Amino acid sequence: MAEISVSSKNESLTVTFPDGSVRSYERGITGLEIAESIAKSLAKAAVAIEVDGTEWDLSRPLHKDCTVNIIKRESEQGLALIRHDTAHVMAQAVQELFPGTQVTIGPVIENGFFYDFGRKEPFSTDDLVAIEKKMHDIIDRGETFEREVWNRDDAIQYFKDKGEMFKAEIIADLPPQEDVSVYKQGAWLDLCRGPHMPTTKHIGHAFKLTKVAGAYWRGDSDKAMLTRIYGTAWRDEKELEAYLHMVEEAEKRDHRKLGKEMDLFHFQEEAQGSVFWHPKGFTIYNQLENYIRRRIHARGYVEVKTPQLIDNKLWEKSGHWGKFRENMFVVPDVVPNTDEEGSIFKEEPTKFMAIKPMNCPAHVQIFNQGIKSYRDLPIRMAEMGCCHRNEAHGALHGLMRVRQMTQDDAHIFCREDQILEEVKAFVQLFYEVYKDFGFEDIHIRLATRPEIRAGEDAIWDKAEQAMAEALETLGLAFEYSPGEGAFYGPKYEFHLKDAIGRSWQMGTCQLDFVLPARLDSHYIGEDGNKHHPVMIHRAIFGTFERFIGVLIESFGGKLPMWLAPVQCVIASITGDANDYAQKIYDRMFAQGLRVALDIRNEKINYKVREHSLAKVPVMFVVGQREADDNKVAIRRLGGKDQDIKSLDEAIETFINACKAPY
Repeated sequence: MAEISVSSKNESLTVTFPDGSVRSYERGITGLEIAESIAKSLAKAAVAIEVDGTEWDLSRPLHKDCTVNIIKRESEQGLALIRHDTAHVMAQAVQELFPGTQVTIGPVIENGFFYDFGRKEPFSTDDLVAIEKKMHDIIDRGETFEREVWNRDDAIQYFKDKGEMFKAEIIADLPPQEDVSVYKQGAWLDLCRGPHMPTTKHIGHAFKLTKVAGAYWRGDSDKAMLTRIYGTAWRDEKELEAYLHMVEEAEKRDHRKLGKEMDLFHFQEEAQGSVFWHPKGFTIYNQLENYIRRRIHARGYVEVKTPQLIDNKLWEKSGHWGKFRENMFVVPDVVPNTDEEGSIFKEEPTKFMAIKPMNCPAHVQIFNQGIKSYRDLPIRMAEMGCCHRNEAHGALHGLMRVRQMTQDDAHIFCREDQILEEVKAFVQLFYEVYKDFGFEDIHIRLATRPEIRAGEDAIWDKAEQAMAEALETLGLAFEYSPGEGAFYGPKYEFHLKDAIGRSWQMGTCQLDFVLPARLDSHYIGEDGNKHHPVMIHRAIFGTFERFIGVLIESFGGKLPMWLAPVQCVIASITGDANDYAQKIYDRMFAQGLRVALDIRNEKINYKVREHSLAKVPVMFVVGQREADDNKVAIRRLGGKDQDIKSLDEAIETFINACKAPY
């Protein structure tokens, strides 16, 4: 980032660059000219500049002392500009191909962009090929992006005359003091704050339109229905191909699709956002719960269970009622009464109960029972707690975003002098757990104080410093996420990359000086006085639902042996091997293995295909020959060959392969 100091000269301005160097230029110099003054190669790579933290076009003149950073095409900022400009080119292509179409808004989103269009006949996926072709033509023209600032009333009238009523409405809603900037590319123009790259040629051809969807104007179902066209854009063809491959893999690995094929769970309208776990899916759930329970018990955690319904008074006291009320399911607490004729009626509710959206206030209530000494701390209190949050219908997404969830939740009550060691111990445990699942590419973000928060700044300073120090002591790299902390304290966000390179936010760790004070928690210190404990909120999986969804997609349904709901199918080739198959099944079942028996009168290839679709990791295939020799033919999921082993050796090897990592 460039830093710039103030100059007193009238004819010149002073610029400080990211390396700390300072240069003077004539007022009115453009970003491109500054880049050229440094190096021709820099000017060639530049697509925009950053002036005092705000992105500008390369062609805009500078008139005062400012900070400057040259934005290159290969940077992340450059990639965002590529996507922004591609969106504009798409809008131009649509209006050239389909005159009369209204252009509304077209923001950059993760991995791409979209634009909403108003048209009597909605677009379909069949239209995307023609639009893409026209976009390539526009890019090849190399049309210059030119910024103009218009009078507000003139801009409104221009777009009205053009039939662009949505654009006119956008301008009318802008603050009166705000400039109305318009960008032209050739003969086409659109309302836009900018910036843009110099020409359409700078975009390149590494883009693709991906899908069409419906969208209401400004997200209001009472307003006009528009057509939204999505696209993706990258710096080069290699990046585009890698992304499209990831999308293709993601579709194959979609946990909702695999969940159905593997008979793990389902959702239905009558319980939106809540999972119907089938026996096989619940087996995975139980194996995870058993695993994490073994892990935390070894680290000195105690387990508790708290109520689902809690009076709103507690939520008001904790601060959650004011912060999360709209996301809570609330039940009126009304006692039925009887009138003179014996009819039952209910009074208007004066009290409310909330189905808990989180466990922390309930855990504080357990801590508050009895007197605690400084010698009792830390207390590590865990609960596999079922919580409910009133997520919007449109936000629900399979196991990844639900309304009913179970967290592997825990709260550590400790003294201030114990914070560093407790946080470090949790982070180490987190990494150990994720390594057991093969997840080692983990990135940490430290989310700091939000604008709306509880607690004094001095407390936040102390909490944020402690969280940063713990990671630094462990030698772990992290990034700050300013303003993204919980309302009562800073938090770690753990982001992992899965097998196909996607990033998922999983567990969290939050440091809280506020809630124990709000809920009157105390311990008796060494000095004989009362002190508030510090509370560390932490979850390793996050929620069982989301973690299972990520596991299914990352492994493509091919779960580790110890997690697989059915670890092995014993399948007979012919009816005369059925008794031998039954004998193997009984023996393996007695040893606690999750096995299934398939002695149906079906061809073996049919059985193999069916169990492969269900992602069963191993099949023991037996015919009369295997029965006579006391052997099995072992088929492994995804493998073409089969391995012949004696029954004893096969079972011993299989038992070892099924052992949980902890």
